[in-house]
Amino acid sequence: MNISVLIPAFNEAQNIKQTIDGLIRLKDEFLNKNGMDLQIIVIDDGSSDNTYERAVECGVEVLKLDRNIGKGGALNRGMKKARGDIVIFLDADLRGSSFEAYKLIIPIIQDSADVTVAKFRPPKAKGGFGFVKALASHGVRFFTGHKLTSVLSGQRAFKRKVLEDIADIPDGYSLEVGMLIDILIKGYRVVEVDVDMYHDVTGRNLQGFLHRGKQFIHILRVLIRKIRERRAIA
Repeated sequence: MNISVLIPAFNEAQNIKQTIDGLIRLKDEFLNKNGMDLQIIVIDDGSSDNTYERAVECGVEVLKLDRNIGKGGALNRGMKKARGDIVIFLDADLRGSSFEAYKLIIPIIQDSADVTVAKFRPPKAKGGFGFVKALASHGVRFFTGHKLTSVLSGQRAFKRKVLEDIADIPDGYSLEVGMLIDILIKGYRVVEVDVDMYHDVTGRNLQGFLHRGKQFIHILRVLIRKIRERRAIA
């Protein structure tokens, strides 16, 4: 069985090597012992720093995009190169905690899940006020009946057939929510998995509030679109 890890990266020169190192450790300590191969693909999404060079130095596959096209577009490019029976999406700023991705693989190889979603520990530093997370969680529950707590988590593992079934990966800050709704509606099994991962969290500053504001708008748009699609079918 082969595992492909896709890492979209935009200006992550300071983090990308540590994130790849965590995956190399995963390969040495978990995958090799279980007869599985690992393909790591970094998609440099138009970075202006030396993210591409740092990733190339690590000896993994690296795609360099001429301009920033967004996370969904970068993942779609990476999927064209992915060979794995299981495909994992990881953020570039996980650093050494990327090793924890092995926990996302286990339920899939045991066939107790078709998709796994990383459930992080509550952050020590306060971020937003929970409006974006609430909108996303209630939206997923409204359309699918499933109550999940980590709907915004970008750390996910999929059986390849799931990604092939939902076709292109959507773009924008609603990517995770839109995909999750489509996956659950199609009847695939989604399991949240506790992990000890960590990454950069937007704080309670102007930049953080602007980021969460964009997230809220994008998620609201995708939910409205899906309501219209449901009405059109009815």
